[in-house]
Amino acid sequence: MNLRHELNKAEGFKNLELLAKQVVEGFIAGMHKSPFHGFSAEFAEHKIYNQGESTRHIDWKLFAKTDKLYTKRYDDETNLRCHIILDNSSSMHYPLLNTFSIDKLNKVAFSALAAASLMQILKRQRDAVGLSIYSNAYDYYAPEKGSERHHQMLLSHLSDAVVSKPKSKQTETYKFLHEIAEKIHRRSLIFLFTDMFQTSENPETLFEALRHLKYNKHEVILFHVFDKSKELKFDFDNTPKRFIDVETGEYINLYSESIKENYSKAVADYFNTLRLKCAQYKIKYVEADINQDFNNILTAYMIERQKFA
Repeated sequence: MNLRHELNKAEGFKNLELLAKQVVEGFIAGMHKSPFHGFSAEFAEHKIYNQGESTRHIDWKLFAKTDKLYTKRYDDETNLRCHIILDNSSSMHYPLLNTFSIDKLNKVAFSALAAASLMQILKRQRDAVGLSIYSNAYDYYAPEKGSERHHQMLLSHLSDAVVSKPKSKQTETYKFLHEIAEKIHRRSLIFLFTDMFQTSENPETLFEALRHLKYNKHEVILFHVFDKSKELKFDFDNTPKRFIDVETGEYINLYSESIKENYSKAVADYFNTLRLKCAQYKIKYVEADINQDFNNILTAYMIERQKFA
């Protein structure tokens, strides 16, 4: 499958929906070889039509192609309500890119494509989807709806977020998660895409905000988006470099090897604390390395969806 669609900055992320469809189709193909084969809450499968059965669920498009009658085995409306939350702070635009491809994404582009892929799955089930985008402000909010017009509007805002290139936008995740939690009243499945880097020096403020999302019996999946090789392992060549905080503008000049060990340990400790807090609050934590594919994103949804049903 060829997924190398280049995305021009000036044109925006116009083929986001096409890429999302291809990601989902690839995932479905793999799913039929996995323990999720036949999971009724997700994808329509087919069986041969038996005489005397209701003709309501015959797939006429498939009949036109095969000249055989098949019915959709799973075609129930689930009416799930989902809300996608996207961190659009400056740190999410690392690494800085002018063009994007399926195998060359920064954190916000990876998150947008993952979100669009989840939306494709939800669209198949006619589920309602909402979207919140935040940085140093609550940039965008849309309540949960299921119409095609609404779907296209959300895709447009995801696309715009990818190419927005915000400058010095500091993350106040804890603040906006509280605001978003107040807006979602009916029980929903919530997807949060963030790198978990924030301005506040007190991590408890962030954990309290995550716990707030669990109100009203919501199920929350935290997709922790980061560049594992650079942001966790600090894998840079050992030449003099200037490392700049894209949210504050502060910088430091150094050789990477001089701090690599201490840096990696500090970040790993923070990530481990995050995992433990998520487990404590019964939030699903999913590592989302931008250098990997989207299978763990979609698989996490499959698992949580079964719990939500």
